[in-house]
Amino acid sequence: MGNEYAPDRLPLATTLAAIAAAGVGGGLATFLVWFTLRHTNLPAFTSSNLTTAVATAGTVIVCLATAAAVWCWFHGPTKLRPLVYLVCYLAPAGIVCTTTAVPLSTSKLWLDGITGDQEFRTQFLTRLTDSWHISDMNYIDMPSYYPGSWFWLGGRFANILGLPGWEVFQPWALVSIAGAVSVLTPVWQRLIGSLPVATAITLVTTCVVLVISAAEPYAAIIAAGSSAAMVLAGRALRGHLWSLIGIIVFLGISATMYTLYTSVLAGTLILGSAIVAALVEQSIKPLLRMILIGICSGLIALTVWGPYLWAVLSGHPRSGATSQHYLPYSGAQVPLPMFSFTVIGLLCLVGLIYMMLNILEPDIMSLGITVIVTYGWIIASMVASLGGTTLLGFRLDAVLTVCLATLGVLGLAQAHLSYLPTKPRITAAVAIVIALAGIYYAQEIPARNTNAIDRAHTDTDGEGRRADRFAPGSATFYEAIDAELRTHTTSPADTVVLTDERTFLAYYPYRGFQAMTSHYANPLGQFDLRNTLIEHWANASWNELKDPDAFKDALDASPWAPPQAFIFRGNADDMDTGWTYDLAEDIYPNNPNVRFRGIFFNPAVFSAPYWDVAQVGPFVVVTLN
Repeated sequence: MGNEYAPDRLPLATTLAAIAAAGVGGGLATFLVWFTLRHTNLPAFTSSNLTTAVATAGTVIVCLATAAAVWCWFHGPTKLRPLVYLVCYLAPAGIVCTTTAVPLSTSKLWLDGITGDQEFRTQFLTRLTDSWHISDMNYIDMPSYYPGSWFWLGGRFANILGLPGWEVFQPWALVSIAGAVSVLTPVWQRLIGSLPVATAITLVTTCVVLVISAAEPYAAIIAAGSSAAMVLAGRALRGHLWSLIGIIVFLGISATMYTLYTSVLAGTLILGSAIVAALVEQSIKPLLRMILIGICSGLIALTVWGPYLWAVLSGHPRSGATSQHYLPYSGAQVPLPMFSFTVIGLLCLVGLIYMMLNILEPDIMSLGITVIVTYGWIIASMVASLGGTTLLGFRLDAVLTVCLATLGVLGLAQAHLSYLPTKPRITAAVAIVIALAGIYYAQEIPARNTNAIDRAHTDTDGEGRRADRFAPGSATFYEAIDAELRTHTTSPADTVVLTDERTFLAYYPYRGFQAMTSHYANPLGQFDLRNTLIEHWANASWNELKDPDAFKDALDASPWAPPQAFIFRGNADDMDTGWTYDLAEDIYPNNPNVRFRGIFFNPAVFSAPYWDVAQVGPFVVVTLN
C-alpha cells in the first residue's frame, strides 16, 4: 500500500506542517460555524424540518465541493492546487458541522443532553473548568480515575470563552472532533501517497464516528485515528523511525483520553510484533521496538494516570467501583457491519474481501490484525460476563467499523487504479457516484442520531431551560439551590454535598459525598462502603442518632470528608415522613444495571445551631452553619 500513489506523497516536513494546519483550520472553521449558528434563530431540530433541510444542503455542498476538488487534482490547472488542498483538508470538519453542529444549534447541550453517561462527563468537564488540577470529578482530595486530558483541554477552552463547563461541552466536542478528523487527511496522504484516497478514507471515518461514538467525543477522536495508528504501528515494528515516534505519541495520547481503545490497540501491537518478529524479520528487534513503544507511550500516559497509580501503589483502599458492569443487548451480539444494508456496510464488505486477498501485504496485515484483536476482545467480553464483569466489548464497534471501512476504500481505490483509466470523463463519473453515495449516507447522520439530538433538546440545561421551549424539569431550581449554598459555604470546590440530584453536580462544581452510581465511581472512593454509611446515617437518624448532637458527631466521625450540605426531596415542614435520598445500587447483570432505593432522613437531626434549612421548590437544602 502506498507505492501505487507515491507521486502524491508529501515530504515529512510538509506533512507535519499540513497536520498542524489541518487540525487548527478544521477546529477553527468549526468554531466559527458554531459561533455563527449560536446567533441564528433556527427552529428546534425535533420540531421542524427546516433545520434538517439546512443540514442536508450543507452536506450536499461539502460532498460536491470535495468531488470537484478531486477532479481538479487529476485534471485541473496546477494553480488550483492550494484550493484543492483547502477543500480536502477541511471537508471532514464540514461534515461535522453540517451533520451535527446544525442539528444541535438550537440547544446548548451535546448529544444525549444530560442523560446517562453524559451526567458524569459533564460533571468532569465542569470540575476541570473550575480547576486546572486533574482531580476526581466527584470526590474531594482524590486523584482522577478516568483519563482527563480531553476534559482538561475542554476546561481551558471554557476558560478562554468564559463559559461554564456544561455549556462548553457542545462547542468543545465539535471543535475537538473536527480538528482530529481533519488531521487524518494529511496523515493518510503521507501513509498511502494519494490525496483523493486519503480524503475518501477520512470522510468515511468521520461519518462512522459521528454515527457510532459522537456522544463520547474523546472516544470518537481515538477511534477515528485507530486505523492510521495501526498502519504506523506496523511500520514502526519494521524499523521506520518516524512511524515509531508517531505511534508512541498516538498511544500516549490515547491512554490519556480513552483507555479501552488503548488496550485494544496495544493488543494489536503485541500480536503484530510477534508476527513480524516470527515471519518477517525473524529476529527479536520488533519485540524490542514494541517494548520501547510501550515504555515511551506509558510515560506520556503517566501525565494523567500518575497520581492515581501512585495512590494505588501507596496502598490506598479501593472498593465498590463497577465501571465494567454493563452488558447491553449490543454487547451480547457480534458486530458484523459488513452485512448491514448501508453504504458503510458495503464498504466494510469490500474491505473484508480486500483484506483477505491482500493479508500478506504489510500495511493490510496491520489492519487485519486490528480486526482480529477487536473481535477477540468482543468475544472475550462476552465470556467474561460469566465471571461477573465485562470488557465493554460493545464499545469497540467504532474501531472495527472504521478499520473495515478504511480497507474498503483502499480496495475500491485499488480496483479503480487497476481497471479504470484516469481520464477526465471517467474521473468525473467516479467522483460524482462517490459524492452521491456520500450524500446519501451523510444526510442520514442526523436521523441516525435523532434520539441523542432529541434528548439534547428535551433535557433541562444549566440555565434551567429546555431547548424545545417546553416546561423545564426540576433543574430549573438549581440556580436557587446554588445561591442558597453559597450563602453558607466558601467555594463549591471545597464544599462536600450529599445529594442524589446528579445533574446538579454536573452543572455546578460542588464535591459529592457520593458518586452518581458505582459505575461512574472512583475505586479509591469506596462507593460500597459510603453507601453503607449513608444508609446507616438515615436509619439511625430515627433511633440512636436522633439527637442532633449525636448525628453531627456521627457525620464528623466519617472516614471521608463529611457532607457540609444536603439536598433532599421533600417538604421542610414535614417532620414525620422524612426527607428522601435515593441510594444507587448495582444490579448487574440486569439491564438497566442500576436501581434507586429511597431512604429517609429524620428532619429533626438537622436543627439549629448546627444546620440551616431552606425549601427550594421540591428540594430541601440543608447547610452547615
